[in-house]
Amino acid sequence: MPPTFHLLSTLTWKTIRKAKYKVAILPWGATEPHNYHLPYGTDVIESDYIASESARRANKKGANVIVLPTMPFGVNTGQLDLNMTVNMNPSTQAMVFRDVVDSLSRSSVRKLVILNSHGGNDFKQMIRELQPRYSHMFLCAVNWWQILDQKKFFDNPDDHAGEMETSIMLAIAPELVLPLREAGPGKTKPFRIKALRERWAWAPRQWSKTSQDTGAGDPSKATAEKGRRYLEALIGKTAEFLTDLANADISDLYEKRSVFG
Repeated sequence: MPPTFHLLSTLTWKTIRKAKYKVAILPWGATEPHNYHLPYGTDVIESDYIASESARRANKKGANVIVLPTMPFGVNTGQLDLNMTVNMNPSTQAMVFRDVVDSLSRSSVRKLVILNSHGGNDFKQMIRELQPRYSHMFLCAVNWWQILDQKKFFDNPDDHAGEMETSIMLAIAPELVLPLREAGPGKTKPFRIKALRERWAWAPRQWSKTSQDTGAGDPSKATAEKGRRYLEALIGKTAEFLTDLANADISDLYEKRSVFG
């Protein structure tokens, strides 16, 4: 594979030793079942693609972004009884993230974006803890599935392995998607407790008790064309953010006007 100059894993020391990047992206996925028709690496494949394409587009505008290798394991404590799910506990994840930040702090990179592809991952508290220690850096996390309103692109909302994720995979890795006739309906059982159903109280779901096929969302209306339309808008908006971040002065991030009047 020829080198791609925004992907660290394809580059050599000869290229990297004097390189200075403004922004690094750390894609973070998971290894878990995605209904009957999508592969275990769906979150990894999605974050790989979205990070790479967003960085490529941002770099055309001079952003100077580098994409780190994708982390393939996420927090899957609610799926441990599903065969071959690989869990990384939040405490382990925090240590891994800390070591990545510490390593990058010794380079030219001063801005790090986690591009998160898995709902079980939550980096907010990790960033709150690390930011004071690495005050010369800017740390942030983006859940890519929250960037756009799904209703503008898809008929049915997608929680996990539904129409949106299936459409994306049909667009970027169709060879890994089984025929949709083999997919389960992605129906889920809600909590009996009203507050948990309304989501103002929260508890992790035990996946095998809420979904028969491990999906949460109907994939039946997914198409590659829907996936391409969604990705085009998603990557465009992500690339715009990366460009803005690359050009930003992290010591002066706030507007002079007050939002309080």
